[in-house]
Amino acid sequence: MPNHNHYRKNYWLIITFAVLASLLFIIALGFAKKYARKLVENEFVGKKIDVLDKNIESYNDLFFNKIPEVSFYQGYLDSNSAFIYADSVLKKYAFVKRILFFDAYVSHTPTGLGITPRAVYQFRRDCPKSQVIYRANSGEKFDIRIADDFNSMAARLASFIDIADTSRSVNNDEINKFFYAVIPEKITYMNIPRKEDIKAYKQFVESEIDNNSIYEQDILSYYIDPQDLKLVNNHPELYEKIEIKPLFYATLDTDPDLLTTESPLPGALASYKIYFSANRNFLIKEVNRRFMPLALMISLGYLVLFVIGYLIYRNISFNNKMFKLQYDFVNNLTHEFKTPVSVIKIAGNNIQSAKELKEDARKLYGKILDEEADKLNNLLNTLLSFTQIENKSIKLKYEKVNLKDFCEKIVNRYQLKYPGFDLQYELKDVSTLHTDQVLLGSVFQNLIDNAYKYSEEGSKSLKITIFKQKKQIMFKFVDKGIGIPRSELINIFKKFYRVKSQYNQQGSVGLGLAFCKELLNFMDGDIQVKSTLGKGSTFLVTLPYVH
Repeated sequence: MPNHNHYRKNYWLIITFAVLASLLFIIALGFAKKYARKLVENEFVGKKIDVLDKNIESYNDLFFNKIPEVSFYQGYLDSNSAFIYADSVLKKYAFVKRILFFDAYVSHTPTGLGITPRAVYQFRRDCPKSQVIYRANSGEKFDIRIADDFNSMAARLASFIDIADTSRSVNNDEINKFFYAVIPEKITYMNIPRKEDIKAYKQFVESEIDNNSIYEQDILSYYIDPQDLKLVNNHPELYEKIEIKPLFYATLDTDPDLLTTESPLPGALASYKIYFSANRNFLIKEVNRRFMPLALMISLGYLVLFVIGYLIYRNISFNNKMFKLQYDFVNNLTHEFKTPVSVIKIAGNNIQSAKELKEDARKLYGKILDEEADKLNNLLNTLLSFTQIENKSIKLKYEKVNLKDFCEKIVNRYQLKYPGFDLQYELKDVSTLHTDQVLLGSVFQNLIDNAYKYSEEGSKSLKITIFKQKKQIMFKFVDKGIGIPRSELINIFKKFYRVKSQYNQQGSVGLGLAFCKELLNFMDGDIQVKSTLGKGSTFLVTLPYVH
């Protein structure tokens, strides 16, 4: 018996490998899904800065670009030019609801620096012209809230003049500190005086001599409504809804699947915040989008692992099959050699021990020795020829073969060898063939031997039909034997393979059909088989037709 423990398929190892690989695959997919979900949740919080920056672009443009344009007028804005400027602001920035313009002048007073409003104008989007809400010497009262804005900016100008260095330009820190006043929902700006104006202002503060010079100074207040910011959701994959809400707004929604985050607005927008929300179900699509590439990479890795496992399994299976085939081959070959050798030895011993041999005994022993020697010779020739054909170490010896004579010789030989064997042949429109007669004879011999061996007593028959088909010659071998199971048809031409049956228990090496296949491939031909279990088999041999 072969050592099955050495080459047997370790099914438990294969199953364990498959189970572990599948578990790792499932776990990896689970971690990837969890990672994708966590990544989306983190971005839900982190990407709000991008959305915030996108939505305050217009506010930043107003604050850093449009408002400083006031300084270009150097304090000489009047009601008409202020209206034109304010109109451009109101049209471009929807969140600016109205603008107050303080037309002021700076002069010397007994107390030093004096800042006085000549008039205050109001500009609104719904008003086609400027509105005068205060004019000096008109007897009108200065609204206290408006007066507070003006006084605040006047105090800032005075503070600036107190510390101003006339040897250099005004820096950004000084601009933000003294010329901007930013509170929730309002920005107040005063134009930056020229260097010469600053020197004059310092003289107003430091000199006790009257100076009748007057300098223009413009102050504008911009009233902001953050709720009129045009919101843009530049991350629609993360945020289902974005809204402007009061700073101390708290949602009453208690849905546990609702994710929310918020970001306060800067500067004059600071009384409000941007509120972001999305349901977890809404984010599933984005989670899946992030998960799919990871799942694909994991699947590819698993596929590689599976292919490696399959190759290992196939190698083990192949080694096991080869070991079994080799074992069967050696076992059967030993039996094939042992039987004729034993018969030869018995016959030789009988001849040696006999004092005299009668003529009949002599002929019988001679026939036995001749037949068994032929068996050994045929077996050795088959093995040698098989090896030579596989190694391409023989050459075809083409000759013109008379097919009728060729078939007659074979039929006559087998009728003598197997008297009960019904062997017939038929030629259809073909008489000669240019081929290697010896190799063709080997094909015939193997197929005829199989037809006889694998047939029941009383139905041992074989009909050989030879005919042309286009540029090929066909040899059709039809027997009435036991047939071949459909599952075995794919294997019968493999070397050392034997169909397991009661007819194959004694003395089949598994080389006959494999030898035919190799011979025909070597001769540029082919062999095919059709078989019905219990009814017989048909072998169709094809060779190039050269006459």
